[in-house]
Amino acid sequence: MQRRRFLAASALAPLAPSFAQPLLPAPGRLKITSVRLVRTRPRHPAPAYKPAAGSWSTQNVEVANPMSVYPEYKATRSLFFPDPGKVPGFTVEIATDAGLTGLGNGGPGGGPIVTDHLSKLLLGEDPFNIERLWDICWRSTMHYGRMGVTMNAISGVDLALWDIIGKALNQPLYRLLGGAVKPRVPAYCTGNDIGQHIEAGFKMMKLAIPHGPADGREGIRKNVDLVKRARAALGPDGEIMLDCWMAWTEDYTREMADLIAPYRVYWIEEVLQPHDYAGFGRLNASIHSTRIATGEHEYGRYGFRQLLEHRAASIWQPDLNWCGGLTELRRIGSLAAAYDIPVIPHGGGLSGAIHWIIANVNAPWAELFMPAPGGPKEVYELWREQYNITAGPAGLYTRPHDRPGWGWDVEVVA
Repeated sequence: MQRRRFLAASALAPLAPSFAQPLLPAPGRLKITSVRLVRTRPRHPAPAYKPAAGSWSTQNVEVANPMSVYPEYKATRSLFFPDPGKVPGFTVEIATDAGLTGLGNGGPGGGPIVTDHLSKLLLGEDPFNIERLWDICWRSTMHYGRMGVTMNAISGVDLALWDIIGKALNQPLYRLLGGAVKPRVPAYCTGNDIGQHIEAGFKMMKLAIPHGPADGREGIRKNVDLVKRARAALGPDGEIMLDCWMAWTEDYTREMADLIAPYRVYWIEEVLQPHDYAGFGRLNASIHSTRIATGEHEYGRYGFRQLLEHRAASIWQPDLNWCGGLTELRRIGSLAAAYDIPVIPHGGGLSGAIHWIIANVNAPWAELFMPAPGGPKEVYELWREQYNITAGPAGLYTRPHDRPGWGWDVEVVA
């Protein structure tokens, strides 16, 4: 066994110096030896600071949500979210007998499924057999879940396997996906710190809508006022989108679409609960002043096939850490491309999804968040460096780093 590991490591050693002509390990050359949950931290962390009073980015603000119908849970999401650390997202580290490791982030609740179930199916396998391993994970968990936590678990595993492959070939993952189809990706910023985002250089922004049907006419007025302020600050040419986070109804959406039409909103996102495919389809067919977008809380290609069959959305928004990982995002993207449906992944500029975005023609934009206002200059300089931020005609742009694999500049701490 030691001799086999030595030979495997020796075969991979020539890959390290450059990107030129990487040697693909032969089938069976790499073997998975361990699967564990870890914590990571940035190698160059930003200094801590107290955000400016009243800034949206503190998250201590009201955002319309499905629980808004219950007054005791309405004020903030933290009132109904799990207590901190109780049902977390996770990072999985998969190690191989050649000394290569890969990291993958998965969604809430998926960690125990990785360690207590999927790990035994991965040990001894070749990480390059990524389609086989994805299918094994999928088939072995569908008897107790096809969406939610099981797909969150599969996502983390899949991303860690892709990280290993990229590192083994000494290539950033976007090159393994076919290479960049554009030099950089226009980025929009999510959040209601409008002045900060415009000052930073963004010309596209997505507002987090604070009110829904539970707030009556006053809530409608406040929503429209928010959109009106954003349009006045941004000017006539920038793009505005609205994140409604599963909080509206069909009738409410139609009324809001009419009221915000003068402000040229590019899309309204997740207006209904994610399972209401028929409702989304009716809205998509009847609203012409803006686009219907959804998919953040959809899982896997079969869920997105439902969106397609109901003609439910003009823009799809899968989340890389929840939808099934990069392997499944590729399938979702191919399905969308066959029908000319743009795919703009949820959190796409924040996660490894930027590798997929820059390698696909029908993935036009990437989502970013800014650090809260009120920090020292270093905070925002590190943010620009972390996400490869540059300026141009569309405002701010992002692109993946060229480091192997996902290229995350982090270290494992436990």
